Amino acid sequence: MKISIERAALLKALGHVQSVVERRNTIPILANVKLAAGEGRLALNATDMDIDMVESVPASVAAKGTTTAPAHTLYEIARKLPEGSEVELEADGEGKLTVRAGRSRFQLSCLPTEEFPVMGGGTYSHTFTVSAADLRGIIDRTRFAISNEETRYYLNGIYLHAAKRDKTAVLRAVATDGHRLASVEVPLPKGAAGMPGIIVPRKTVTELHKLIEDSSDDVEIGVSEAKIRFAFGAAELTSKLIDGTFPDYERVIPTGNDKDLDVGRQGFTDAVDRVSAISSEKSRAVKLKLGKNILELSATSPENGSASEEIEVAYKGPAIEIGFNARYLLDIAQQMTGDTIRLSMADAASPTVLSDAADASGLYVLMPMRV
Repeated sequence: MKISIERAALLKALGHVQSVVERRNTIPILANVKLAAGEGRLALNATDMDIDMVESVPASVAAKGTTTAPAHTLYEIARKLPEGSEVELEADGEGKLTVRAGRSRFQLSCLPTEEFPVMGGGTYSHTFTVSAADLRGIIDRTRFAISNEETRYYLNGIYLHAAKRDKTAVLRAVATDGHRLASVEVPLPKGAAGMPGIIVPRKTVTELHKLIEDSSDDVEIGVSEAKIRFAFGAAELTSKLIDGTFPDYERVIPTGNDKDLDVGRQGFTDAVDRVSAISSEKSRAVKLKLGKNILELSATSPENGSASEEIEVAYKGPAIEIGFNARYLLDIAQQMTGDTIRLSMADAASPTVLSDAADASGLYVLMPMRV
């Protein structure tokens, strides 16, 4: 194999695929990226046996061939080469890859291509297309609520499924950690009807977000009982799914909350942020005290003292006091883009529903705290 490739193109593709590779590997080949030079292109492939990522980039191919090289090392070399440089990769067929750029020359030890595991392939029961903007929106607005608790592994991802809202078919993404829940939906794409409910793992969500961060392409999604594949442009990400049952989340979404508070998003988030500066780092508790069209936010800390702030709101219900984790409140508020947040409450001990008054596609549930 012998190719020449622009440093920027190599670095971008390596940046995507190498992040799949775990830093510590008991299987040596999994620390490597597979390089396959074909007609005018170089395909880079990395896997951790749960996620498989392939991305191809234009290259000047003098000799076709394949090899594998240490993923993180090759990425670091490409990152540190001068901008605008032309990189030459040459595999000698005897376990060595030579990297040249200007006066720099590196020689890397390779492992046989035959050892590299193949994860792609398989059939998908449902295939549909979602715009990169919609997919980004789904991920951005739900992933903050993914649980980190390994014992409840079925909460360690985003639950993606076909659902209905007001008789309209939607593709809905849900994440929860038991303290808060995020539910975001887009119109159901053609081909997604009847798809199985699947749990996309946290790492897959993170890698996918990096891939589509700057993309305007449509993303083709293939779903089966055990795997999901995302393909767009010159990249393809295949992942195993979490083998578990996501809880019946609709049971925890209150339907009878009758105390509605409308508050300006920016003013509310700024006030929560200021008041919570006084609270202890562990709980970050902030109390909301509601009267007619007035909201008082307060926090106390045995070590630091107390803080309070009043803001004007639209509220005509009875007086109520309710406490929340300030970090969770801010996380939810940051997912909204409209000017007004609506909090629908029942009482101080029941879950509160938060929504963007201008956008019905997202809904959030937050458990209160004792303060």
